[in-house]
Amino acid sequence: MDGIGVLMMHPMNNYLEQELDKRFKLFRYWTQPNPTEFLADSIRAVVLSSRAGARANLIDALPNLEIVSSFSVGLDKIDLARCKEEGIRVTNTPGVVTDDAADLAIRLMLAVLRRIRQCDKYVRSGDWKFEDFRLTTKFSSKRVGIIGLGRIGVAVAERAEAFGCPISYYSRSKKAGATSYTYYGCVVELALNNDVLVVACALTPETTHIVNREVLDALGPKGVLINVGREPHVDEAELVSALVEGHLGGAGLDVFDKEPNVPEQLFRLDNVVDKALLLPHVGSGT
Repeated sequence: MDGIGVLMMHPMNNYLEQELDKRFKLFRYWTQPNPTEFLADSIRAVVLSSRAGARANLIDALPNLEIVSSFSVGLDKIDLARCKEEGIRVTNTPGVVTDDAADLAIRLMLAVLRRIRQCDKYVRSGDWKFEDFRLTTKFSSKRVGIIGLGRIGVAVAERAEAFGCPISYYSRSKKAGATSYTYYGCVVELALNNDVLVVACALTPETTHIVNREVLDALGPKGVLINVGREPHVDEAELVSALVEGHLGGAGLDVFDKEPNVPEQLFRLDNVVDKALLLPHVGSGT
């Protein structure tokens, strides 16, 4: 098996990298000054996650490519049509990350509404010695709207129900098994009728910027946006503006438009820092 070439597109966890190195001839794309020089006949597999893709130009440069293995759920950065044309298998991890992503969504809701990060900072700073921390917002019984009622969306709904939260959702059509949830055929209407809006849908051309300024304004100055989906689901520039202008109550974000780069306004402006909780895309990182 030593002769089988595997191309890893970007740094991943140490265990995965070590195991691939043991079993195959591992090429690390990011370490090469001229990556195209080693894209040769020996490479039969490409390994990546949501951070990188396998576009047509890469696929065409690997004449013996047999499989593209994605260490994530999303397939939007892989040219599926070209893979199908060339008979290349594509694998991902549906179901594996469902519980972790749903758990994180609930944690983000609790952390944003109860100001967990700010509470920790308050204790560490010593300010508690002089004054009690201000009141925060309860999560139980909040109306939770979910964009996308797939595996992760359903898991979020089930967890939120345990907190007594009424659940509603948006998807392309009503889900037959979701009779206890309220369906909205319009994302603006979903935002207008909920306190917390969770993004958990697949990324497609139709869902790119599905959360735009109109949706954010509908969610309103007391509303909270949670994104455990993909970065292009939310119009990031409009999200920043809504937070800066006070038109959105808060946001818990695990994904960003140009990862690992994050808009500086989210962590430099005082009136935004208190409202936004930022995570480094760790939804499946357990």
